[in-house]
Amino acid sequence: MPRHNERKYRIVAAFQRRLNAVMRRLPTQTLLETTGRTSGLPRRTPLGGRRVGDSFWLVSEFGERSQYVRNIKADPRVRVRLRGRWHNGVAHLLPDDDPVARLRGLPRVNSAGVRVMGAGLLTVRVDLTD
Repeated sequence: MPRHNERKYRIVAAFQRRLNAVMRRLPTQTLLETTGRTSGLPRRTPLGGRRVGDSFWLVSEFGERSQYVRNIKADPRVRVRLRGRWHNGVAHLLPDDDPVARLRGLPRVNSAGVRVMGAGLLTVRVDLTD
């Protein structure tokens, strides 16, 4: 990762740790729950994305460096909380998808933040099973 992107990653990650602790508590915040690849414990990450039919789409800011993406690689079974209701699903990493084009179809405010703060974007699709 280029030096600029490494610095950006560290700054954004430190900021998000604090922000995510607050965002996780908001009842209407969209959350992605993965299983910790080392601990086996549930890990909840606030994020933005959009449900399209039986799928939920999102773009990871830091691609495979994101902890939730690493957890998905270890176990793709996830849960997504949408409008206060939990849905089971299976996550798929889509490195061949154009994440910048994908962001155009996702919520604007979150997409703008991902474009500005991110490096190494990666599209993720969650096929919802219920």
